[in-house]
Amino acid sequence: MSTKSLLSALAASLLCATPSAHAQQKPVNLPDGPGKEQVATYCSGCHGLNRVMNSGYPQAYWNTTIRMMLNFGVPIPPDQVHIVTDYLSRNLPEKPKPDANILHGPVKVAIREWQAPVPGSRPHDPLATRDGAIWYTGQMSNRLGRVDPKTGQVREFPLKSPTTAPHGLVEDKDGNIWFTGNHISIVGKLDPKTGNVTEYKMPDPKARDPHSLAFAHDGMLFFTLQQSNMIGRLDPRTGEIRLVTSPTPRSRPYGIMVNSRGVPHVVLFGTNKIARVDPQTMEIKEYPLPDPRARPRRMAYDGNDAIYYSDFPRGMLGRLDPETGQVTEWPSPGGPRSQPYGIVFAKGAVWYSESGTRPNTIVRFDPATEKFQTWAIPSGGYIVRKMDVTPDGNPVIATSTINGVGLVDVK
Repeated sequence: MSTKSLLSALAASLLCATPSAHAQQKPVNLPDGPGKEQVATYCSGCHGLNRVMNSGYPQAYWNTTIRMMLNFGVPIPPDQVHIVTDYLSRNLPEKPKPDANILHGPVKVAIREWQAPVPGSRPHDPLATRDGAIWYTGQMSNRLGRVDPKTGQVREFPLKSPTTAPHGLVEDKDGNIWFTGNHISIVGKLDPKTGNVTEYKMPDPKARDPHSLAFAHDGMLFFTLQQSNMIGRLDPRTGEIRLVTSPTPRSRPYGIMVNSRGVPHVVLFGTNKIARVDPQTMEIKEYPLPDPRARPRRMAYDGNDAIYYSDFPRGMLGRLDPETGQVTEWPSPGGPRSQPYGIVFAKGAVWYSESGTRPNTIVRFDPATEKFQTWAIPSGGYIVRKMDVTPDGNPVIATSTINGVGLVDVK
């Protein structure tokens, strides 16, 4: 995939939902004003002006979005950047979002946040490592970053290949950081001690968009390939990669985790299903969710290996018991447009983000009482795509569009 193709794909996820074919064919009349000519020139090459005109964000979001495009080679002259950004933020302001529903409760938290040093990095996935650090993927800066929460110091590690577009993160038992490379279809390994990066290329040219990954207890690394509808397994000892295709077409394998018995599960964001993967044979078993509109996006296990999932388009929190197939669901506090996304299980509760509310929230769900408690993310959040948990049980987040990472310190 070329840089231009990647920009088009990323822009589709950054700017708006894909418009209809009719909307794509309609001529675009940009509003008059300073910057119109520049936007027509620089913002039409990769994704077209229809996509731009169907978006709407606050100034901070447009600042980050333009810098993401610059990081990937869009040739906006330096003296034109502020003109383009000002035009977009003035003419395409933030669209209405549901207000965050702040529910008080017994738990106290403090949310701390840090900025990535490169503007437009788009921190995608966070990772809490055993040494207490918080890592992140700089998807649009081609780096992995490490934050020391005690000092606030940030160190970044450049990757081996240009335009890797790192996405998912996981730590192995030796402290190496493994990542998926969306753009160049690899799984990579970073040695933080030396900065050396090892790349494992997909054995099939059809295997695109490596997405999320998780280690099994035996050291095998399982990962999803969203756009190619595949699930993979990598043996770090040999570098061998095995790929299998999800039984449901266009099911978009997304979040993946391995339970306490070494069995991987995958949420299938393109359909209303969650999949179980046999760790030995790679055979896939699917669990249909009751509502055909359900689209699980991320998942977390509780202490009994039951699966909690975030149902992104319906604004629901769900629970699947893989042993019985029983499903229970609860409406998220922010409502049907709250877009639950990143999710973890920590300290006896489910924690997740609502990425569709203004501001984004951190939500706590107590399975014993079935009660919710919520907190606004101080920076606004602006799309927390994934969460992780520190060794002492505190959730961590990455705030993609405002270029940061955060720690939810549970008191």
